Amino acid sequence: MHNSPLPLPTHLSPGPGDIRALPRWDVFCQVVDNFGDIGVCWRLARQLAGEFCIHVRLWVDDLASAARLIPGLDLQAAVQHQEGVAIHRWEPDFSDEQAADVVIAAFACPLPDVYKRAMAARNQRPVWINLEYLSAEDWVAGCHGLPSPQPGLPLVQHFFFPGFDAASGGLLREADYAARQAAFDPDAWWQTRVGMPRPLDALTVSLFAYENPGLAPLLDVWARGARPVVCLVPEGRVLADLAAWSGQPGLKAGDGLQRGALRLQVLPFVPQQAYDELLWACDLNFVRGEDSFVRAQWAAKPLVWHIYRQEEEAHMVKLEAFLARQGAGLDTAARNAQEAFWRAWNGSEGGMGVAEAWPALEAALPRLAAHGQAWAREMEALGDLASGLLKFCKLAVQ
Repeated sequence: MHNSPLPLPTHLSPGPGDIRALPRWDVFCQVVDNFGDIGVCWRLARQLAGEFCIHVRLWVDDLASAARLIPGLDLQAAVQHQEGVAIHRWEPDFSDEQAADVVIAAFACPLPDVYKRAMAARNQRPVWINLEYLSAEDWVAGCHGLPSPQPGLPLVQHFFFPGFDAASGGLLREADYAARQAAFDPDAWWQTRVGMPRPLDALTVSLFAYENPGLAPLLDVWARGARPVVCLVPEGRVLADLAAWSGQPGLKAGDGLQRGALRLQVLPFVPQQAYDELLWACDLNFVRGEDSFVRAQWAAKPLVWHIYRQEEEAHMVKLEAFLARQGAGLDTAARNAQEAFWRAWNGSEGGMGVAEAWPALEAALPRLAAHGQAWAREMEALGDLASGLLKFCKLAVQ
């Protein structure tokens, strides 16, 4: 089942070589990492539709995961519209044969055979993009934009890599991000979202993470510390570890507890724009996967990344590549503190533990905050990923 796309507005009628000659895009998303894959795809689809007047169909194979990010999503509907995007349930027996002008296979997900045949049957072949995972590794620059002819079909797929330099595709960032951040009122947010005044004398932390054996030792350090810590925890997988540490099973949104200098508060899982506000409201942000990792960089606050674990410790190579690139402008003590804590948080063998690494990270937070602001400005100067995709597709059809 599919909906016929709306006609392109007359004021956007395309001219020769204009990117608006490619007004219809399909984004295919297979959900692997709960919210990471759909988080990136939903953010991209919403930006393409909202900022560039592109008709986007987002094909998702797991609407239940998508519903956590898209309030009001109907899990039974084959097609529905949210924020200008047509969201389609991607069924195993895929039958839609209306290939779009641009086709994005997110994170190398395989397209349905019937859809690829429809792509090949078009007079003007679609621009086919494999949107890759984010990485700071050096080899990304050499692979970004490379073509990959498809065996048995007159189609070419291009690799498009998000990244942290001009030789990559950049990072997702909405045009109104700076305005929203400038208008944010942290005092009102704390009172409304947490139900307490903003704790100016405490270290405020947001915690979005996978299950982590390093969490309990860190909570113990915070609870015994001289400085108050207020830790805000959105609902998610880490709640089981919190429950085990606190002895309070079944933790849910609205629950809170105090132990020593540490106050923990569980918050509801929120849509993407509301998550930005959580990051802006805190002094230190623990994030996981890809989407929240990028948003924490835009928030320009100190952060700790819990990277998605891969076989044969491949994720640690990506972690080290980012630490080397992002930490290049830090003084030695702050850089060492960040590296040691991130390695400990991600379970790197042979280094110090989370509790042992915390004091140096805490001491470095003021320098990490200043560095985070400089890093965000540097990334913004590269241009955003959605705009980069548009330029790339325009060149691909010329």
